[in-house]
Amino acid sequence: MASSCEQLEYHVFSKRAIARHEVREIEQRHTADGPRQDVTLDEEDDVVIIYNRVPKTASTSFTNIAYDLCAKNRYHVLHINTTKNNPVMSLQDQVRFVKNVTSWKEMKPGFYHGHVSYLDFAKFGVKKKPIYINVIRDPIERLVSYYYFLRFGDDYRPGLRRRKQGDKKTFDECVAAGGSDCAPEKLWLQIPFFCGHSSECWNVGSRWALEQAKYNLINEYFLVGVTEELEDFIMLLEAALPRFFRGATELYRTGKKSHLRKTTEKKLPTKETIAKLQQSEIWKMENEFYEFALEQFQFVRAHAVREKDGELYILAQNFFYEKIYPKSN
Repeated sequence: MASSCEQLEYHVFSKRAIARHEVREIEQRHTADGPRQDVTLDEEDDVVIIYNRVPKTASTSFTNIAYDLCAKNRYHVLHINTTKNNPVMSLQDQVRFVKNVTSWKEMKPGFYHGHVSYLDFAKFGVKKKPIYINVIRDPIERLVSYYYFLRFGDDYRPGLRRRKQGDKKTFDECVAAGGSDCAPEKLWLQIPFFCGHSSECWNVGSRWALEQAKYNLINEYFLVGVTEELEDFIMLLEAALPRFFRGATELYRTGKKSHLRKTTEKKLPTKETIAKLQQSEIWKMENEFYEFALEQFQFVRAHAVREKDGELYILAQNFFYEKIYPKSN
């Protein structure tokens, strides 16, 4: 295994295999001392995490923690960079991606992250599926953050020109004028990201998509946190998946905070603006999904930690085995 993590990007194109050049470079480095041998992985290392991050949910902040820890904890981090940030992969790219994730042994243990909607690996005959994690955010707060991000960027790459740069209209003014960038339809994002690659997932306002997103969150995701309680999400991941996240909580709490990212020039919306958006059926559905995820996260947290003097502490192992038969001689 390489001593440091591989910070690569997958460029997903409809007519090209994923990252052929990067794959060849990695394979050449791993076989520089002789002919290529089949890689045998310990069970602890034969693990892949996929963080199909929803935009503007503190995803960059969390991902940077993974980058900070990858060399120390000996795993690889790979960015899934899709063309034009399209969260839906073509069928042929789905096949390529599944094949890469499951058979690219040199990149295991691996942490893949990117703005890609949920993909069901079982459809492709995969026996050992990756571990999915994610973070979601209050839907209006997420949209407001994204609105200003497109115009002013953030403190992570302040010099980068953004798509809507120069547009000084506030979010309140946009909603009052009925602008497209702040329309209720723009709230429809977290549900389809969890719903997946079915056409109905991207049908704005689909009740089926909402129920499928809930089903996937419960049955296909290891843990889903919320932006507003990101530290607790990190703490739970460190306790449950220390192979990847050992040291993450301490880094988040006491590090130099280089991983924290804030949208600049963001102005909080007025109560009138919020009330207007909350009249939309789309907001009601996205908010229902957010509340569902929040309740599930708080349930998991309540059974994993205890509070003392205002601080949360991870519970020690709370089960053991007994009455083991037949007795050994």
